[in-house]
Amino acid sequence: MSSSVSSRAYRRFSWSTLVLTLAVVLWGAFVRATGSGAGCGEHWPVCNGEVVPRAPSVQTLIEYTHRLTSGLVMVLAVVLCVWGLRAHAKGHPVRKAAVLSLVFILTEAAVGAGLVLFKMVAGNESLARAWWMAAHLINTFLLVGAMTLTAWWAGGRERLTWRRQGLTGWLVVGSLVGLLVLGVSGAIAALGDTLFPASSLAHGLSQDVSPGAHLFVRLRVLHPLLAVLVGALVVFAAGMVAKLRPSPAVKRAALQLGVLYALQLVAGLVNVLLLAPVWMQLVHLLLADLVWMTLVRLSAAGLALGAPRADVAPASELSPG
Repeated sequence: MSSSVSSRAYRRFSWSTLVLTLAVVLWGAFVRATGSGAGCGEHWPVCNGEVVPRAPSVQTLIEYTHRLTSGLVMVLAVVLCVWGLRAHAKGHPVRKAAVLSLVFILTEAAVGAGLVLFKMVAGNESLARAWWMAAHLINTFLLVGAMTLTAWWAGGRERLTWRRQGLTGWLVVGSLVGLLVLGVSGAIAALGDTLFPASSLAHGLSQDVSPGAHLFVRLRVLHPLLAVLVGALVVFAAGMVAKLRPSPAVKRAALQLGVLYALQLVAGLVNVLLLAPVWMQLVHLLLADLVWMTLVRLSAAGLALGAPRADVAPASELSPG
């Protein structure tokens, strides 16, 4: 197999692995939204003490399916890492991204096991569960980001550098951190919707402002406010990066980010108005993942070694006539 054919095959495999990973992430959200996290009892990795559960309930099937597909993604991540290391020379950015993908899939499994073994599932309303959810969300975003970079660099793009990036670097870091914080608030808000469902919009609003409401419920008000604020900052930052690093890839990613975030805000509004049905929660999460992936691509393109820099004059303009 020629190197070009092998490169195309690896690129397709990396994108396919990323797509399957997103599907598993969405199914994990389905597990949480349907209260099926305890479907396999307090056992991990076995399900109710069995490798293959007999006469499983619906909740057991939902949780068991999540475990099987998560195991499949882990196998694919191992292949992605080994193949990436063998097919790319030392110093190639794919190697580091593929290794990080494997590391984060392993920590994802560890967090998932912890949720089950420490009973941070089903109807658990403890504040400790919020910390577990935050860790789970951050790790998931890092996993998706690493896989996105693996696929991106497998397409022959230049590696990124943080050195001497000036304002562009700060805009990228601020945007990434902002989306992580927003994602955590969204995960906790979704948990509140699952544990304390509202029977009507008026009931939900009264829950949100009640001084005796659970912290998860009161935090539901914070998420929409953060979504608007962080969204405005991230879209503005993306536009600035597109001006400072005016490459076609950066401009395209900035435009896609603006469109996706607008859709995300609409989805969030619909989610609130419909009282957070499971299917709408999944749509909302998918859009959040796509926004994150687009920001990661924008960051990689904007911080690439060969990215054009509008804030630095070309060498021809600096040299004497």
